[in-house]
Amino acid sequence: MPNDPVAPLDCFGVVALVSGISKPDCLTFHRHKRGRMTRPAGSSKLLRAMNESAILAHLLNRGPLTRGELRELTGLSKPTTSDVLRSLTDAGLTMVVGRSSGGPGPNAEIYSANPKAGFAVAICIREVSEIPGPSLIAALIDAGGVVHARIEDSIDLTTLDPVDAITDTVIRVIERAGVGASAVRHVKLGVPGSYDAANGVIHYIDVPGFDRPGLVERIAARLGTVVEVENDVNLAAIAERAHGVAAGGAGFTLFWIGDGLGLAIDLGGTLLRGGRGGAGEIGYVPVSLPSDCPPADLQSLIGGPAVVALAAEHGIAAATPGAAIGVAVASAHPQAGRFLDAVAARIAFGLAAVAGVLDPPLIVLAGDVAQAGGEALAQRVRAALPGTTPLDITIAVTEVTDDAVLLGALEAGWRALRESLIDNQRTAMQAG
Repeated sequence: MPNDPVAPLDCFGVVALVSGISKPDCLTFHRHKRGRMTRPAGSSKLLRAMNESAILAHLLNRGPLTRGELRELTGLSKPTTSDVLRSLTDAGLTMVVGRSSGGPGPNAEIYSANPKAGFAVAICIREVSEIPGPSLIAALIDAGGVVHARIEDSIDLTTLDPVDAITDTVIRVIERAGVGASAVRHVKLGVPGSYDAANGVIHYIDVPGFDRPGLVERIAARLGTVVEVENDVNLAAIAERAHGVAAGGAGFTLFWIGDGLGLAIDLGGTLLRGGRGGAGEIGYVPVSLPSDCPPADLQSLIGGPAVVALAAEHGIAAATPGAAIGVAVASAHPQAGRFLDAVAARIAFGLAAVAGVLDPPLIVLAGDVAQAGGEALAQRVRAALPGTTPLDITIAVTEVTDDAVLLGALEAGWRALRESLIDNQRTAMQAG
């Protein structure tokens, strides 16, 4: 769960949000010549909006709280706290979920954010090589963080219009959850490519049609809600920070090894995406001169087809890189061990490039290859690193066992949903 963004900064009895008005920038009150204080026009609406968004933020980030606990957190008076909670409850944003017991005096009502105040949908595109397996996976989450529905579609994205494919799947997961489409405030779309937000274009994606300019705008218009796009490996890093080995730590990089290669760069909880969204497209890093025939890059060295081909050279027949690694790990045959050593040496080569540029405190190995290899492969990578680079590199295997990309999209969509509820309440109060 994200850190609480609300600080109890008191300015004339008003809570100032870190994301909005800071203490030095609180509302200015003017003094007439006779010494009377006057409030600027519109300030009452703004103060109320700030108070409501502050209490809503606390309930979203901390969970159920009593009125007294909210007063302590915000510094608001008892009447103001009661009035704000009444207003939020009438708006369907908060609700009474119980009463405290055991203390002196009457039992206090316990308030919570209403989980049905809004919903978000996470939808992710599978890599093309995984067809005829599921090519789209989607799930719906409420404001309380509960997932209500999850579906996997075996749609062949190479033959369908991308707008139709995405919108139809989003609509189906909404219907499966039994919620109204108007209650969905955010859609997070995970793609095996890089999104250039400034130009609205998805780059470096092999799925036909998804690189068309204006595609995201068309999907958003069809669904009637906000649609945000994120690279799939970045989403896996979000899941790793929220649920995996990187939880609570400093910055890290996530080295994704599957059919394709990818790198997510987490700078203390903030992802580095680059000027055009291409940061982390490590598969395109050349490992030969352009004059070499054929020229090679990291994808041709460690990518899925290269791992499958390397497995075949060692007598292991497998359709996917993850399956090849899984067979080798389970085998006691010397050829299997030599295959794993060869893969580990290539991974160490890629990690040396990452460490030489970023020097991250931790590199997390993720993706089908890393999950299938587990610690058995990671130990071989650690053994190969000293012969590859003099740099000190700390690696760990991902601890996310479910679909990391979908989990990251759900986490990111959930955060965006909660932020929109807070922002919308503040905006509505100021405009009302």
